[in-house]
Amino acid sequence: MAEKRDYYEVLGVGKNATDEEIKRAYRKKAKECHPDLHPDDKEAVERFKELNEANEVLSDPDRRARYDQFGFEDPTAGMGGGNPFSGFDFGGVGDIFDQLFNGGMGGRGTRRQGPVQGNDLRYELRITFEEAAKGCQKSFEIYRNELCESCQGTGAKPGTSPVTCPTCQGTGQVRQSSGWMTMMRTCSACGGTGKVIKDKCPNCAGSGRVRKKRTVTVKVPAGIDNGQTIIMNGQGEPGMRGGSNGDLYIVVGVKPHKLFRREGYNLLLDFPVSFVTAALGGDVEVPTLSGPIKYRIPEGTQPGAEFRIKGAGIQQLRSAGKGDLVLRVKVEIPKRLNNKQKDLLRQFDATTSDREYDNRKGFMDRVKELFQ
Repeated sequence: MAEKRDYYEVLGVGKNATDEEIKRAYRKKAKECHPDLHPDDKEAVERFKELNEANEVLSDPDRRARYDQFGFEDPTAGMGGGNPFSGFDFGGVGDIFDQLFNGGMGGRGTRRQGPVQGNDLRYELRITFEEAAKGCQKSFEIYRNELCESCQGTGAKPGTSPVTCPTCQGTGQVRQSSGWMTMMRTCSACGGTGKVIKDKCPNCAGSGRVRKKRTVTVKVPAGIDNGQTIIMNGQGEPGMRGGSNGDLYIVVGVKPHKLFRREGYNLLLDFPVSFVTAALGGDVEVPTLSGPIKYRIPEGTQPGAEFRIKGAGIQQLRSAGKGDLVLRVKVEIPKRLNNKQKDLLRQFDATTSDREYDNRKGFMDRVKELFQ
């Protein structure tokens, strides 16, 4: 079993990191290795699990304190994480549930009324094989919900403002009692925002959002591969109550090439040659992504032989290096020969022996050994 990494190392923060720094680090790394963005990457799934475990501990003040003191040898780990009511005021049973169902230690309604980041968006971008290899700039249109310009996102008619919810008195929650138990529930009148709109904005019908079409331009880096993702920070939908914008995830789809196949940063090319060229050698013209080049096929080349042309492959992502072009020779046997051509081949064959055919000689020797 792999040794567990320090939780601070997993999140990439120092041991004196604030709660907000931990939250930001988790969000950033979670987006990078989220399983939805790497469906076939088992390592990304494991990193995501490791990241969640680190965040669960370090975002909880009590568990973080125990981790700082004991590390992975926490003596309370087998007892459900210690006292579940640690940090609560035991002035009464009702007070305990008031805090439990009222957003925890953060105070009344803080979670519901705090800033909320906007939704992330996803777009699938199709590009050609050459565009992926060399890089390009692409523009496309997306639809996203944006803040209503008429009401500036408040949802209230211009000239008016949302008012404090009379049901919850602006807390976003209402107290509900059942016998000896008292719990806090989200206020249904305001949806937990603590505000209600009397006069709705006619432009957005009180939602504070309008759906708009926007043109997005993205620079696709050279060397990107099929299925990889480009993240445009802040290009998603706007947040609520001062929250930051979401991000735009651009999933790249690369169209196949008519000649080349890609293997990492190398290009593979099945290259047909005549049996005469394979036997005698000769200069051939080889296509590359930058144009044709001259290459010499050596004498005696066998079917399936591979030749590597350095630096004629794909540019490495965010690097000046390039992969290679690998030629896989396919020796083509001619068809539909006329009588003269056939006679010439028979005359040629009559002048050869096992000395010119290494594989045939070795095969026949093994046959003789088998039947002796």
